[in-house]
Amino acid sequence: MTYILGISALYHDSAAALLHDGNLVAAAQEERFTRNKHDASYPEHAVKYVLDAAGITLADVDHVAFYDKPFLKFERLLETYLATVPRGFSSFRVAMPIWLKEKLFLKRLLLDELKKLDPDFDLDRLLFAEHHISHAASAFYPSPYDEAIVLTVDGVGEWATTTLGIGRGNSLEIVKEIHFPHSLGLLYSAFTHYTGFKVNSGEYKVMGLAPYGEPKFKDLILDKLVDLKEDGSFRLDQTYFNYAAGLTMTNQAFADLFGEPHREADKDQLTQFHMDVAASVQAVTEEIVLRMTRAAAKEYGIPNLCMAGGVALNCVANGKILRDGAFENLWVQPAAGDAGGAVGAAYAAWHQELEQPRPSRTTDQMQGSYLGPVHDTTSIQADLDRLGAKYEILTQDEMIEQTAQAIANGKAIGWFQGRMEFGPRALGGRSILGDPRSESMQKTLNLKVKYRESFRPFAPSILREDVSDWFDLSDDSPYMLIVADVVESKRKDMTEAEQALFGIEKLNVPRSGIPAVTHVDYSARVQTVHEDTNPLYHRLISRFKELTGCPIVVNTSFNVRGEPIVCTPEDAFRCFMGTELDVLSIGNLILRKPEQDPALQEDYTTKYELD
Repeated sequence: MTYILGISALYHDSAAALLHDGNLVAAAQEERFTRNKHDASYPEHAVKYVLDAAGITLADVDHVAFYDKPFLKFERLLETYLATVPRGFSSFRVAMPIWLKEKLFLKRLLLDELKKLDPDFDLDRLLFAEHHISHAASAFYPSPYDEAIVLTVDGVGEWATTTLGIGRGNSLEIVKEIHFPHSLGLLYSAFTHYTGFKVNSGEYKVMGLAPYGEPKFKDLILDKLVDLKEDGSFRLDQTYFNYAAGLTMTNQAFADLFGEPHREADKDQLTQFHMDVAASVQAVTEEIVLRMTRAAAKEYGIPNLCMAGGVALNCVANGKILRDGAFENLWVQPAAGDAGGAVGAAYAAWHQELEQPRPSRTTDQMQGSYLGPVHDTTSIQADLDRLGAKYEILTQDEMIEQTAQAIANGKAIGWFQGRMEFGPRALGGRSILGDPRSESMQKTLNLKVKYRESFRPFAPSILREDVSDWFDLSDDSPYMLIVADVVESKRKDMTEAEQALFGIEKLNVPRSGIPAVTHVDYSARVQTVHEDTNPLYHRLISRFKELTGCPIVVNTSFNVRGEPIVCTPEDAFRCFMGTELDVLSIGNLILRKPEQDPALQEDYTTKYELD
C-alpha cells in the first residue's frame, strides 16, 4: 500500500490531497477550515483532514509532493526585476522580504511542518513538481481518457503561463509552452483590476458581466495589447501593463488606450463602458483558446481534450470549445486553479516518479469532486444543540419531501449533505437552492442571501437524463464548468421595448421558463446531476420535478460574498442565521428560520471582506 500526500501552498488557494495506491481518497482547501478565503498559508488543517479521512498518520505516507518549484519561480522574479530596472524596484522591495522569510526556504518550512506530524520525516520523502506539470497531471490522470491533449492556462507558474501536453497511459509530456510575461490569465486579471474587481477572485464577475455588454474593444485589444498568431500563441505588449515590474496590473497607458480611468470599486458605479470592456476581454479570451484548441486538434489528431489552470474555470469559453467540435470530448479538472495542484502533484509522483501504470477507465476519478469532510447525524445534532438551534428530526424520505416542497413554495434553502466539494463550485453538497421558475429568485439570492452584486448569475442543477430537453447540451457537465444555451422551446420572446434595453436594465427581463438561471444571452452554467455520484441530490431534484414538472433547481454555493463555502454544521448554522435563508436542510434535520431564537441572528452583511 502506497500513500502520497499532495500539497499546494504559499501563493493562493492552499490545499491538500491524498492518493492511496493511485486512487484519490480525499482533498480539501485550507480556506474551508480557517474561514479565510483563498487562504495561502501552509494547509495544516487540510493535511490533517485528508490523513484522518484515510485513517492514517503522516508516518504511513510514502511521499509528500509539492505542486511547485520555488527556486525556478525565484529565478523568474529576479530576472524580471533585473530586466525592468529601475521600474521593478518597488515590486522587488515588497516581494523580497516574503521570499527571504519563507518562500525561498520552502523546503525547510515544509520539513518543519511535516516533522510536527512525523518526527522521523526526512527530505527523501519530499518531491517537487513544476507548477504546470501539477496542473496538467490534475487534468489528465483523473480524466476518463487513455490518451488526450492537455491544455493548461493560468496566470504564471515558474516561467510557463500556458502549456500544451500529450497524455498517454501513465506518461505526460509537455510539448509547447508560452512563458511569462505573456499570459492569458494575467491579461484577464488586468481587465479584472481595470473594471474594479479583485484579482484572483473577481474574474468570475467579469465573465458574469460580459453578456450585458458588447465586445466593442475586441479589435482594439487584438491590435494594441495582444499579438495573436493563428495557432493561438501570443505576446502581450508590456508597455500597457504593470504586473511584471510594479504593484498594479495596468498602467496609465492602458487607461488612456480605453479612454477611462481604472474603476474604484468603492467609489465608481459600473457603467455600460465596463460591461463592454468585460465583453471584449471575454471575446478575446475565447478567440485565443479556440485558436489553441483548433490548432492542437489539427496537429495531433487526438479526439480528447483535458484542461486545468485558472483560465479553465472560464466556463463560457469551455462551452464554446465543446460546441466548436475540434475535439470530440472535453474534461476540465473541477479544482482547476492552484488548489487542484495538490491533486496533480500527487498524481505526478505516482505515475511519473514511481512509474506506476494508469489503468484504463471510462469514468473520471474525481468522484463528483465530493472529497471533503462529511458529518453524521450525531455530530450534526451535537453541534446544533451547542449553538442553541431548533430543529426537527426526520427520516431521509421526509427530509427530501419537505425540502422539495419548500423549494416549490419559493423558499431559499441551505443544503448541507454528504461530503464537502473540492474546488470553487458547490455541487450539491454545500449549496443554497431555490426555484428556477421564480422571476425574483436571482435578485433575492444575490441581494438578501449572498449580499453581492445583482447581476451575478446562478447555475441550474439539472437531472442528467433531462439536460438535452432544456439546454443545447448532450454531454455531461457534472462540475458546472460548461455554459450552454437554453433550448428555443423553453425561451420567452422579448418585446421590442425589452430588446432595446441596455446593460443592467436587461437583468429583470425573464428570458425563459427558468428565469432564475437564464442569463441575458439565454445561456446558463449547467451542472448535470448524476444518480451514481450524488444520489441524495438527484432524489431531491427528482421529487421537485414530480411536484412541478421542472427537473432543475437553482444552485449556488453555501456562503455569503467573501466567505469560503461552509465546511461544518456550525458554519452552516451561522450562515443560515446571518442571511435571509428560510430553511436549512442538514443531514436528516430541518431548521426553519421563524422557529429560531432571534438572539442568535448575526449580521453577515459586513462579516467578510468583499471579494
